[in-house]
Amino acid sequence: MTDNHSEALRCLLCKKPKCALQGCPVHTPVPECMALYRDGRIDEAGALLFENNPLSAITSLVCDWKQFCFGHCVLNVKQAPIHWYSVEQEISGAYLRKVTLERRSSQLSGKRIAIVGAGPAGIAAAVWLYEKGASIVMFDANERLGGVLRYGIPAFRLDKSLVDEYERILNVSGIEFRFGAPVKAVKELSSEYDAVIVCAGAEKPATLRIPGEESAIQALDFLKDPSAFNIGRKAIVIGGGNVAMDACRTALRQGAETWVYYRKTFENMPANPLEVDEAKAEGVKFAVFEAPVEVRQGGVVFRKCENVVPEDGGRVVTRIIDGTDHFVECDSLITAISEKPEFGLLDGAVFGEDRWPLVADNGLVSGFENVYVAGDFRLGPKTVVEAVASARLVVDSL
Repeated sequence: MTDNHSEALRCLLCKKPKCALQGCPVHTPVPECMALYRDGRIDEAGALLFENNPLSAITSLVCDWKQFCFGHCVLNVKQAPIHWYSVEQEISGAYLRKVTLERRSSQLSGKRIAIVGAGPAGIAAAVWLYEKGASIVMFDANERLGGVLRYGIPAFRLDKSLVDEYERILNVSGIEFRFGAPVKAVKELSSEYDAVIVCAGAEKPATLRIPGEESAIQALDFLKDPSAFNIGRKAIVIGGGNVAMDACRTALRQGAETWVYYRKTFENMPANPLEVDEAKAEGVKFAVFEAPVEVRQGGVVFRKCENVVPEDGGRVVTRIIDGTDHFVECDSLITAISEKPEFGLLDGAVFGEDRWPLVADNGLVSGFENVYVAGDFRLGPKTVVEAVASARLVVDSL
């Protein structure tokens, strides 16, 4: 376990900190917070972190530190980067339980703003909008606040009592919740509110487009309520992202022998490398360069793959090798290959050739005068901290 005090003393308090300026999507003021922590001014550090990133207590736990702060520490040259995220967990986790929101300005006083989606981006937007004086109504299809924080990330990675704290904070502030019924389209909301911010998650799963896949379990459904599924003695998870890692580790905890099959290799996996390492350590088994081609009774037919480097030195492509079909037995198949937003919500928007809505730098959706997107509707299924950063862009423009 990291000694946070020793870590804080090791920090160089860089004047131009790469961890904050280059590594962190929300530019967490690491040196300032480290200095406050060293001086024992923990609440001041917590307030500074919450002001910069209301979800600091969450992101410090679930961030891809190697990609962000940890990976950009100047002490990486000595292979001894500062474990800032551990210090941040201590500061933010304690401070969160003391938070009461305040109106810091009247900039948006009298403005009514609808937030569609009560996940990370929605929570962050609600905090900042409240502080600017806005009247806020949050909509979500789920019964409680949190989105992926409550219904996606497993409890062994994220203590749900932290999510409960955000629910308390927004409740006490008088923010109105309209939960339990999905919003079908934002057109009506856009005429009722001064602004609408769509922060809903990417919950429309991609398909494998192979025979028999209708019998597979969708990872997001599984993670929302694992006990609702009988996955049997052996489960295979298809995918290499963070959702796949959460699904395989959850399946393992359900008592199943669990495998992850991925069509590329470990270096190509989009998942947080730390999550992959933890899955391996827990006993999840991996098979790489394997692509599913058919789901049958009692198992899956896979075909071998390989990476091919083009002669012109271009991007490496993964090729399926004909004649390598083989049947792998399993009791259940869980697919976690990708998710995208349900863009039917944005009926009336202008879409590009990639079938994503055209969006301005501040998140304004082309085709609307007052509808903005943040989180997955802006970025796709990225990290929590990137969702928070996208919400800041919208709020700052209002």
